[in-house]
Amino acid sequence: MTQNVAVLSLHTSPLTQPGVGDSGGMNVYVREMAAALSHAGSECRVYVRRAHHGLPDEVSIEPGVTVVHIDAGPVDLEKEDLYGVVGEFADGVLADFNRNGPPDVIHANYWLSGVAGHRVKHAVGVPLAVTFHTLARVKAATGDPESEQRAGAESEVIGCADVVIASCEPEAQQLQSFYDAPPERIELAPPGVEHALFSPGDREGARAALGLGSGPILLFVGRIQPLKRPLVAVETLSLLDREDARLMVVGGPSGVEGEAEYRRLQDRIQSLGLADRVALIPPRPHHWLSTYYRAADVVLVPSRSESFGLVALEAAASGTPVVAAPVGGLRSVVDHGRTGFLVDDATPEAIAAQVAALIDKPLLAAEMAMNAAERARLFSWTAMARSLQATYRRAQSRVPVDCT
Repeated sequence: MTQNVAVLSLHTSPLTQPGVGDSGGMNVYVREMAAALSHAGSECRVYVRRAHHGLPDEVSIEPGVTVVHIDAGPVDLEKEDLYGVVGEFADGVLADFNRNGPPDVIHANYWLSGVAGHRVKHAVGVPLAVTFHTLARVKAATGDPESEQRAGAESEVIGCADVVIASCEPEAQQLQSFYDAPPERIELAPPGVEHALFSPGDREGARAALGLGSGPILLFVGRIQPLKRPLVAVETLSLLDREDARLMVVGGPSGVEGEAEYRRLQDRIQSLGLADRVALIPPRPHHWLSTYYRAADVVLVPSRSESFGLVALEAAASGTPVVAAPVGGLRSVVDHGRTGFLVDDATPEAIAAQVAALIDKPLLAAEMAMNAAERARLFSWTAMARSLQATYRRAQSRVPVDCT
C-alpha cells in the first residue's frame, strides 16, 4: 500500500542550490530523502515557503515527488523572522490537504517545520515525524547560542511528535540529554550518499578539470559561518611545512554572521600571505562537488557541531580521507585512524599535524582512501528510505501522542 508523505521544509527548498544563503546539507537531505521514498513506493509532497516571485505553485521534480510552494509572509523575509509566519505556512499546508486529501504521515524538517507540523498534526490527526538537523541547546553548548524561543519550541515539538528521527546515535543521545526525549520515540535513520555520483575517480583528471597543479590539495566545503570554522582550514594550511600545498574553500556566506565571517576569512588569508594558495570558490551545483572531492588529498571538517556531516560522507565515498572535529555525527562517519582522523581539540595545530601525516605518507593516505570509500558503501538513501517507511508504519500503528 502506497504511503502518502507530507514533507515539511519551511525555510529551505530542495530546489535551491546548497551553499547559497541558508541552503546546505538539509537541502540535499530533503531532496534525496523524498526521491528515495518515491523510488521505494511512497508519494511525497514537499511543502516549502515561497521565497521568490514567479515560482509555480507546484514543481514535479521526479515521479512521486512534488514540491509545493506555500505563500507565508513576504518572499524576502529573513530567516530570523520566519517564526512569525509558521501559522500562515501551516494554514497553507492544510489548504492543500483539503484540495488533495490528507497524507498518511507528516515528516517535518528543522524546528520551524516542526512547529508547523505540530499544528497540522492536531488539525488532521495523522502521525508526526520530525528531523531537527540541528538543535538549539546543542549549538549553545558548543558556542553558537540560539534563542530560548527556539529551544522551547523544539521541546514542545518533541513532546508531541510521534517519532523523532535521529541521524546517528550521538544525535539520539543529545535528544535525550538536552531535551528529555522519550527513547522509545527516537528512531535512527542515517542519511545516505549518491554513490553513482560520489565515488573514487581519477585524481589527476579531476585536478586537470579544475586547473590545479600537482601539490597537496586541502578542501573545505560548507557555508561560510562561524559554526563551520572555515578560518581553521586557512590557519591549518599556514602551519603545513609545504609551500606547494593549496586550499580550496567552496561555499558562500550564510546566516546573520556570514558576511562578517567571509570578510574575516579574506583578511586572515591576506595577513598570512596565502592569497596565492587559497581559492575562495562560490557555491557549486551539488553534482560538481564530486570533482572537488576527487581532486583533494584531504577534506577538512572542523565544525563546532554537526548533526551528521554529509560533506564528510560524500568525501569518503569519493575516496578522500577526512580530518574532522569529533562532534555529533562526524563520530559516526569518520572511523578514526582508518578512514581519516578525528582531532580532539580541533585546533589548527592539531589538525595540521594529522594533515601532514596524510600528505607526507602516500601509502597511509591511499589505504585510508580505500577504507573510506568502502565504509561509505554502508550508507545509502535507499536504506534510509526503507527505514523511514518502517518507522512511519510503526507510528501509524500506535496511539498518537497527545500533548493537549
